[in-house]
Amino acid sequence: QVQLAESGGGLVQPGESLRLSCAASGSIFSINAMAWYRQAPGKGRMLVADIPSGGNIVYADSVKGRFTISRDNAKNTVYLQMDSLRPEDTAVYYCNAVLRRTRYDPLNSYWGQGTQVTVSS
Repeated sequence: QVQLAESGGGLVQPGESLRLSCAASGSIFSINAMAWYRQAPGKGRMLVADIPSGGNIVYADSVKGRFTISRDNAKNTVYLQMDSLRPEDTAVYYCNAVLRRTRYDPLNSYWGQGTQVTVSS
């Protein structure tokens, strides 16, 4: 079993910051990429930021310069530092990991349960 546990969501005012964390646990051989997605009410799930194990970090245009993704490979954990938050950042934020459970398994995608971020005055 693989589990992704997110934390750090909450209610903040515009211009404030939040830091999300997501720890992957269970039977994990290697993690290829970790990412954050978000889904606003009435909209589809969209990529916020992706950090592969050995490639370039990707950000959605709407968060460039405000959000920073990072990961701690020793802890199988990915973070999302969100600064200068705006009301339009309000959404459920989901953690995603693409990983192998054993050296013989193919890559599979796993999701966390989501954490609510609300930006409102």
